Amino acid sequence: MHHASFSRKIFVIGNYVFLVLVSLLCLLPLVQVLAISFSSSPAASAGLVKLIPVDFSLDSYTYILQKQEFINSFSITLQRVVLGYSLNIVLALLCAYPLSKEVKEFRLRTYYAWFFVFTILFGGGLIPTYVVVSETGLLDTIWALIIPGAVGVFNVILLLNFFRGLPKEIEESAFMDGAGHWTVLTRMYVPMSMPVLATISLFTLVGHWNAWFDGLIYMNFPEKYPLSTYLQLMVINSNPMKMDINNLNGALEISERTTRAAQIFLGALPILIVYPFLQKYFVKGIVLGSVKG
Repeated sequence: MHHASFSRKIFVIGNYVFLVLVSLLCLLPLVQVLAISFSSSPAASAGLVKLIPVDFSLDSYTYILQKQEFINSFSITLQRVVLGYSLNIVLALLCAYPLSKEVKEFRLRTYYAWFFVFTILFGGGLIPTYVVVSETGLLDTIWALIIPGAVGVFNVILLLNFFRGLPKEIEESAFMDGAGHWTVLTRMYVPMSMPVLATISLFTLVGHWNAWFDGLIYMNFPEKYPLSTYLQLMVINSNPMKMDINNLNGALEISERTTRAAQIFLGALPILIVYPFLQKYFVKGIVLGSVKG
């Protein structure tokens, strides 16, 4: 910056100012939700809470952690994330490895690659997908939330492009030492693919955690809703406290605004905890997986 021209300095300063403003636009709503969740019922109902809690209170969190509906939806989402993430990563690796080979090594590679790309460009639609899920007996089960999206084609493309950019000599030396394809994949390719895998992990975890529409259409009972579906219905409900509070004592201690804010923050908290650990791999993984070396 010391040797930069005046116009360059203005450009850099403008970029910093713009990025700070965008960051604040993303951060301030979350800060306000957190402040409302920690405020007292009268202060939140009166609209006195801005960015700092007013009359600090934990009543909303105490109430939420005793709500069976919230606990059930949270546990269902945890199951979905664990099972869905494991299946997505394993299938992405198993698909990307053979597709990364040359045609002389895998003759049908091009046909399979176009088969996967076709699914990105064209889809059957909501009704055919629902019929398939229904006829296969997956309705009202955790697998209805996992199996339809088990193979993420975008993740497969990132991985196969990264695999194709790795030096062929590494694989050839492993084959000369007697290693097979499974050994090459698990002991060589996977350890070298950590930036791309971290990026895919971030996409997958956030996708499963935030998905709400599939839970709404594939689950016929509210007690089987994942967390995002439960929160979405709670937010659009005009007065969720009518369903949740069955006694006057509870109604006096908490309000609709504080309870709603606390549940939204608790729903976002796991992603907020995981994201900083994976974010440093994000840009590197996207670049490595999108450009063939």
